[in-house]
Amino acid sequence: MEESVRVHVADAVLEADLAVPADPRGVVLFAHGSGSGRHSPRNRHVAGRLQAAGLATVLADLLTLAEDRRDSLTGEYRFDIDLLAGRMTCLTNWAEADPRLTGLGIGLFGASTGAAAALVAAAHRPDTVRAVVSRGGRPDLAEDSLVRVECPTLLIVGGDDPIVIDLNRQAQRRMPGETRLEIVPGATHLFEEPGALDQVADLAADWFVSHLPPLPGDLTQEGQAG
Repeated sequence: MEESVRVHVADAVLEADLAVPADPRGVVLFAHGSGSGRHSPRNRHVAGRLQAAGLATVLADLLTLAEDRRDSLTGEYRFDIDLLAGRMTCLTNWAEADPRLTGLGIGLFGASTGAAAALVAAAHRPDTVRAVVSRGGRPDLAEDSLVRVECPTLLIVGGDDPIVIDLNRQAQRRMPGETRLEIVPGATHLFEEPGALDQVADLAADWFVSHLPPLPGDLTQEGQAG
């Protein structure tokens, strides 16, 4: 079941879509890329795969409607990583406190410039954010925050996106935590080629399922089963 929610941040109210499957094993918050939002068909495709894997998802517009309209004309907000990361951090705080998501491990999924926002938020909340996945991301834009990202981070880049591959490799070398770079053969920046986005979704689902901690009750059941 998906429901619309409103998330109050320091200087705005963000519109978001929350989906919580039965017995969720974690929650993933999406940080959308340049000029995109919660209706992005690519991120919704990935979100559907995560939900099928038992993960709750939150797709939020990090810009207000007025900001989005202005950005479509000027492009002034889409590369404002400080603004986007600040709102992603607030979204993380909201998810941690929301009773529908109580006790769930939190992961962040970032696309394009949203990947930088996700990584900065992970650096700000190291005790809360347990895993990050970047799709065709610009982690280099997280700049000095990269050296403080300690959670497991998966970087997914298209094989036919050489400049972004190089930027991801440079960023990967600066992150002290567990990292992995996955290159999807034959894919370009938006993963529009047949099957490419399915590979992204499967890689992301596997990463989050592996790295988001189970609820305490699940730990108890695992101990009894063993």
